[in-house]
Amino acid sequence: MRLQALLLVALVTAWLAVSSPTAAEPPIELWALDGAGEAHRLAATRASLQRVVPSRPPVDVRQPHGDPDALRYLLAGDVDGLPSLVDIASRDAAGQPMGWLQGVALQPAPCPTVAAPGATCVVTAPIRAVADEIDARHPLVRGRSILAALGGALVIRRHGGAALGTIRVAGPRRTPIGPIDRYRAQLRVVMVRLAPGGALPVGGDPAKARQVARAALGRCNALWGSCGISFGAPADLAMELVDPPPPHLLAVGCGHGLPASGGTIQLKAEGKAIAVAIEPGMLPAEAARRVATSLERAGLSVQLSDNPRMAAGAHGSTDLSVRRRDGALARLEPLRGRAVSTDPTLTACIGQVSLEDGLQHFGDIDAMVGTLEERTLIKALDDHDPTTIEVVMVPGFARGGRIGESFIGADGGTIRNVVIIDRAGIRSNRASFTLAHEIGHVLLDDPGHPDDYGVDTPTQLMDADASDPTAFGPRRLTLDECVRTLRQSGPDRPVPLLKPWPLEPLPRR
Repeated sequence: MRLQALLLVALVTAWLAVSSPTAAEPPIELWALDGAGEAHRLAATRASLQRVVPSRPPVDVRQPHGDPDALRYLLAGDVDGLPSLVDIASRDAAGQPMGWLQGVALQPAPCPTVAAPGATCVVTAPIRAVADEIDARHPLVRGRSILAALGGALVIRRHGGAALGTIRVAGPRRTPIGPIDRYRAQLRVVMVRLAPGGALPVGGDPAKARQVARAALGRCNALWGSCGISFGAPADLAMELVDPPPPHLLAVGCGHGLPASGGTIQLKAEGKAIAVAIEPGMLPAEAARRVATSLERAGLSVQLSDNPRMAAGAHGSTDLSVRRRDGALARLEPLRGRAVSTDPTLTACIGQVSLEDGLQHFGDIDAMVGTLEERTLIKALDDHDPTTIEVVMVPGFARGGRIGESFIGADGGTIRNVVIIDRAGIRSNRASFTLAHEIGHVLLDDPGHPDDYGVDTPTQLMDADASDPTAFGPRRLTLDECVRTLRQSGPDRPVPLLKPWPLEPLPRR
């Protein structure tokens, strides 16, 4: 009986402790105030990664702070139950901790009309969700910037206590096409060795090369996350290590694409001699098809691609990528002591990839076509998936001055959605974000830069020539660029590079 009495007393005491008004914390409503001063419930809105440079917010909390991405967090409740400080924790899309703001001060503020009647309100400074520590540590914003990632979340807590609310991190909240949550693009990275069996363009060995590529992908995710765009987890990156291809490509009409005057195109393909008569007046595309027929009769397969006319050309050239029946690249070579084309006007060239002296890159005249060496390299690597962005890493470009370039759909060439970047482009890291910049040309489907015909904008990622590793370097994407990316590469395009990637519940940690 005594034991039962003691248990009854314990149960009553516990019930009183739970049900007592002094034991439970008073309820608190939590709101997010955007740059225009509008209040939103956390569950109905999103935090977004910062797209503007660091600046001081207004001192008066009654004034809208104007930042399109930063949010003030407002607490509404009984005056005696409101804290004076909060902590803000950041988690990535996998639920892993990313950042922490401890002891964020709260100031008295007018309550929004949507708050409970009679409530008292306090509010934080505008909190910036940023892509990297360079932005987070800038003196102007150090105490109110927190590392965050697209698909992750910010958790607002009582200082040293329980969570008050959670807000997910997504794309821009307000755009001409509506809110942007999250989209994903698929990258395929191919590292090309200096020579068969030779050195890789970065890393020194395969393990380190993959580490470098994943770090570069992480930087792309960080910047493009401000538009709601991700390229997937770095650990899931598809990457291949390959040798330079053999001379498998024959370009008919290489150079100026002039019509034929009459002659012969002759070469060896996998050791078999091929000779094709070319009649006067034939255009490169017609002559190329005649050569392709002869190659197929010799037991080879041919992939034809008609290139657009370069700026100084009469007609476009046509490429023949030749393979064996098993799919392996064939080897082409000229007949000893003979020109590939005896026609005085219609030229024919065998593409060679020799990276010891750097990859020959395009100029203004042949940008929509690419050089013969670029086409020989890229068409050997083609995976025939137009919705994948190919990233080809090479040791270096020829003649210097180039660290990355891209091929886009708007140019109408046979190479599109391809980025080439060299060791210097990777090494530039946070000074110029070369890989993220070149991917931007593909996603925006635009070869230009905001400073080509306007005011220089060295803080924008798509600036032509900025190099600055600070928070004021080329790392920002404008709202117009975010919208154009969805319009040019989104799910409703004929060749969609971006697919919706809905936010999923965060794993419990």
